[in-house]
Amino acid sequence: MSDVNLFSLSSQYSRWLTARQQAVSQNIANVNTPGYSNIDVRPFAETLDRMPLDLARTNAAHFAIGPSASMEVRSASGSKWDETISGNSVNLEQELMKSGEVNRAYALTTGVAKALQHLYMTTVKS
Repeated sequence: MSDVNLFSLSSQYSRWLTARQQAVSQNIANVNTPGYSNIDVRPFAETLDRMPLDLARTNAAHFAIGPSASMEVRSASGSKWDETISGNSVNLEQELMKSGEVNRAYALTTGVAKALQHLYMTTVKS
């Protein structure tokens, strides 16, 4: 099993959230621009899928989970939002929902990072 640096993963996820928030804010700023197409970043799950991480199998009867797994999981595609007469494909409600998702994910990530740091400092002090 390969090592996982949780602080590095948390930092990487925070950078991804920053890029997504920038894309969302650009979409909101151009909500009335004719011909503007909304943008978004690739899902963070694709980054995780490229990481070489396999779980240890202690028994041949255990399922293989990870990049080498034989099972394929696909995410369901979302519905396509309507385009306006001017050719603008930005939907303000959708962008505000994305912004809320980014805010919640950032709060969760920073909370987990704080808890990990506290746990690490408690271990070092002991």
